[in-house]
Amino acid sequence: RKQATEYSTSSSDDEFESKPSLTHKAKRTLRRRRKLEKETKQLIKQEELKRLHKAQAVQRQLEELEERQRALEIFGVKLERELRGESDSGAKDETQMLHEWFELVLERNKLMRYESELLIIAQELELEDHQSRLEQKLREKMATDGKSK
Repeated sequence: RKQATEYSTSSSDDEFESKPSLTHKAKRTLRRRRKLEKETKQLIKQEELKRLHKAQAVQRQLEELEERQRALEIFGVKLERELRGESDSGAKDETQMLHEWFELVLERNKLMRYESELLIIAQELELEDHQSRLEQKLREKMATDGKSK
């Protein structure tokens, strides 16, 4: 009986001693987890800010591009009238006007390609933002208890 009592006493003492160390370990783990979550949130915010700045830059470039296209359109209309002889500009010869016309067409095509590239970049940014939001939702769902999953 004494041995059984001593054995049960020693095992209960071990359990009592191990519980505080488990709570200490749990606290440490919880602190690490919170720290990682905080760092993750900061990284997510930084990435969102980068995407926002990039999106703003793309938007500005698209606006500038639109202005350049309008200016080219106005110049093109004027040049086209001169080529048809509707305008009184006898100073320029036809070959010079045709040369300007082709340069204008090349510039317009270049601007259209650039616009397409900017639109693709904007779409890519939207997709990255959508992916980030989905990842955040997934992290939130994974952090919930096993019972509610």
